[in-house]
Amino acid sequence: MSETAGENTGDGRHEPPGYPPPAAGGQAGTDGQAGGDGQGYGVYPDEGTQTGLPIMTPRSAETAVLEYDHPADPLLVPKQLLGLDARSISAWFGSHKVLERVSLVMEPGTVTALIGPSGCGKSTFLRILNRMHEMINGASLAGEVLLGGDDIYGTGTRPSDVRRRIGMVFQKPNPFPAMSIYDNVASGLKLAGIKVASKDAVVEASLRRAGLWNEVHRRLRAPGGGLSGGQQQRLCIARALAVSPAVLLMDEPCSALDPTSTRRIEETIAELENQVTIVIVTHNMQQAQRVSRNCAFFLAAEDTPGHIVEAGPTEELFDNPADPRTADYVHGRFG
Repeated sequence: MSETAGENTGDGRHEPPGYPPPAAGGQAGTDGQAGGDGQGYGVYPDEGTQTGLPIMTPRSAETAVLEYDHPADPLLVPKQLLGLDARSISAWFGSHKVLERVSLVMEPGTVTALIGPSGCGKSTFLRILNRMHEMINGASLAGEVLLGGDDIYGTGTRPSDVRRRIGMVFQKPNPFPAMSIYDNVASGLKLAGIKVASKDAVVEASLRRAGLWNEVHRRLRAPGGGLSGGQQQRLCIARALAVSPAVLLMDEPCSALDPTSTRRIEETIAELENQVTIVIVTHNMQQAQRVSRNCAFFLAAEDTPGHIVEAGPTEELFDNPADPRTADYVHGRFG
C-alpha cells in the first residue's frame, strides 16, 4: 500500500498516516514583475508565438470568466465542472465518533450550504472533503469521497494533489502577512509545484475572479497583511483560485467580517458560481438562502454523532422542509 493511502481497520475505518501541515512561510517567486500602475497585466502569451491574447475583456462583473482560443497555460483552460459525492462518511477523533454515515451529492458548478448548530460535524465533514481531517492526530474515517467519479482516498492518491484540486478558505483570513499581494496569490503556484507561462496573467485572473483586482491593482507589491479583513479574505480566495481548483470549500468565510465585507464576499461567491463547485459552512440562515442553490442540514443529538437530517434545494429546505427539526432550525426556534 502506498504511504499516502493509510490503513483500513477491521471495522472499515480508514486510518490515514499523519501529515504535517504545509509550511506557510516560504516566499513565492517574484518573476513576472508587476508595474505599480497595473500595466503589464492582461496579456497572455500564445503557445509557440509572441502574439498576445487579451485575457481580461471587460464584463459587467469584475470576476469575468476567462475565454481563450488556444491558451498555453493549462490553469486557465475552461474545464469541465466537477462535483463531489460523499458516500456513507463516518468520522472519529480517537474513539469518539463525530459523524454517522453522511452521504451528500454536491453538484458541479453550484453552491451547496452546510447548516446546523455548532458541534454537529459540519466543519469536520468539510475537512474530510479535501483530506485535511487526516492531519489531526487520532483522526480516522470510513466511506468514500468521489471527485468526478474518482475516490480522493484511493490507494496511491496524494493528499497534496487532492488539496490542489479541492481548495479551502478558512473562517479567519490567513494571508501571508509579510508577502506582497502579488506574492500571496502566486504562492499557491509555488507550493503546488506548478509552472505557468505567465505568472502575471494568473495573478490578475485570480484577483479578478475573487473580486479584488479593481481595489489592489495599483499596489500589488504592498503587504497582503495591510488589507482590510474583507479584502484579506478575498485575497485568500484568489490564492486558492490561482491553482485552478475544481472545488472551493469555505468554512464560515464571513463570520469574522463586518456586513459590508460580508456582502462583497457573497457577491464574489455568486460570481464564481458556474465557474467552480463551492461548498460553504455557515451559521447565517439568511446567507445560506442568499448564496446557495442546495442545502444540507446537519444535526447531532446529545451523545450521538452528527448526521444529515435533510438535504435538497435551498428554497425547498427553507420554505417546505420535510422534517419538523429542519423547520425549527431554519426559523430560529433552536440552535
